[in-house]
Amino acid sequence: MREVLHELNEWTREGEEIAIATVIETWGSSPRPLGSKMLVTGSGKMAGSVSNGCIEGAVFEEAQKVLKTRKPKVAAFGVADDVAFDVGLACGGHIEVFIEPFGAVHEHLLGMINQDRPVTLRTNLVSGEADLIEGLALESELPRREGDLFIEPFRRPAHLVIVGAIHIAIPLHRLAKLMGYRVAVIDARAKFATGERFPEADELIVAWPDEALAKIPIDESTYIVVLTHDPKFDLPALRSVLKQKAGYIGAIGSRKTNQNRFDALRKEGFTEEQLARVHGPIGLDLGGRGAEETALGILAEITAVRFGGSGVSMREARA
Repeated sequence: MREVLHELNEWTREGEEIAIATVIETWGSSPRPLGSKMLVTGSGKMAGSVSNGCIEGAVFEEAQKVLKTRKPKVAAFGVADDVAFDVGLACGGHIEVFIEPFGAVHEHLLGMINQDRPVTLRTNLVSGEADLIEGLALESELPRREGDLFIEPFRRPAHLVIVGAIHIAIPLHRLAKLMGYRVAVIDARAKFATGERFPEADELIVAWPDEALAKIPIDESTYIVVLTHDPKFDLPALRSVLKQKAGYIGAIGSRKTNQNRFDALRKEGFTEEQLARVHGPIGLDLGGRGAEETALGILAEITAVRFGGSGVSMREARA
């Protein structure tokens, strides 16, 4: 929903009739994942995508029918499928799309998303009835189908918190902004945490890590990266987040450096389960050693953790 949030807000204010098309099932090489959305208005406006262009025209036509009848429907699209529409997916996959009129439950959902309140939408694909569960009904932020139910968790916007305004943090904060994260950079050293060095950061916090992290809401939508490589910064940062439900915790440094950190934290009473949450050494091994490559490896690992990816080459991944 967030990918079409701007248009949804604008069109509801304008009083447009809106149909929502959602990818609810995929097989083979479908171009868009579960939960991908496309909006269609009665006046002919479109936003979002369910197939990167392959079937948008057909979905538009079906959405217009849904707006007239006010009855939701499941539409199937694929290759060599007698029940599919007379369009196909260039990639050879097959998808099902649920098309429904925008209603009161969506208006309530929109309000909660605009307030950054985590919520789960549960839709019956047969009756079209939907209800909201405050909070996250799934551990993952990925939607899933359970029989006739389609369940979509909507977390707060992904928030990357970088502890340590070192050189690697500069490309990392830029990459994260490109991928839609809200970014905070924390460092007690004012000469490092500057707007000139981090022009795209949403927040620059000059404070000790534990003081700064105590003021930041931390939940499954928060991704913590500790880059300071100095115990007087690293340990307070890790102490602050290990007992909280952060979506990711990573700490830069060699295996030996991380082992020393873990030994110190064990002596303070932190458990093996808590320490196992720390990704250290941080990032995926991409072979590069420069700041940009390191930043890319860190964000790649965060992405894999966030969406349940394996981190292996697509050539080696299971079909």
